Amino acid sequence: MKLAAIVLVVAALIGAGLFLRTARADSKAPEVGTAAPDFTLNSQEGKPVSLHDFKGKWVVLYFYPKDFTSGCTVEAHNFQRDLPLYEKRNAAIVGVSVQDADSHQKFCTKEGLSFKLLADTDHKVSETYDSIMNIAVLKLSARHTFLIDPDGVVRKTYMDVKPDQHSGEVLTDLDQLQKSSK
Repeated sequence: MKLAAIVLVVAALIGAGLFLRTARADSKAPEVGTAAPDFTLNSQEGKPVSLHDFKGKWVVLYFYPKDFTSGCTVEAHNFQRDLPLYEKRNAAIVGVSVQDADSHQKFCTKEGLSFKLLADTDHKVSETYDSIMNIAVLKLSARHTFLIDPDGVVRKTYMDVKPDQHSGEVLTDLDQLQKSSK
């Protein structure tokens, strides 16, 4: 099978959510209570964005497999729909995947997204956050989310994300975390 055909099949399977989600005992993802690893990646505007740029804000750092697939589009739409609720809670939404800035720009334009999508084309940030999946010859970001507090500390991890419910789940947890930190 040619690479293009493999890519199409993989994209369809990801979009349909047919990959098994399993918790891994050997996960090297940043743990709750530890500093979130800093990074700098280019946004959909082609400008560098660093995690430390958001110091003083809560950050919903979400990794997703691929622009324009059904699950990723649903997840992004829900974050966009709820963006005013996040802003009221002093929280920023930041998406990361392995596609380039041009793909992210097209995705944002087509889907009406106004938050940052970052291009992890060398997979280093996805690997640092243990949010990478190897599918045949492809590497894609795994659907994981990290809720990071204003001091840069991981407060909640989501390693089994269901795109249609995720934004509401994060908002609920953000409310609880903000109440308990007062």
